[in-house]
Amino acid sequence: MHVPLWLALLCIGVLGVRLIRPPWWLVAVLLLGGYLLADSVLAPVINTAVK
Repeated sequence: MHVPLWLALLCIGVLGVRLIRPPWWLVAVLLLGGYLLADSVLAPVINTAVK
């Protein structure tokens, strides 16, 4: 069974928010920060560190 990555991440994110109950502003800051870092000059450095 093949599940698209975006669907798996969405399910994990929804479960995490429902179970852990972080503040919504923290979720928004993490999503916006990740989006901005992915398109910055730091993206190759982060990619190397993750791999």
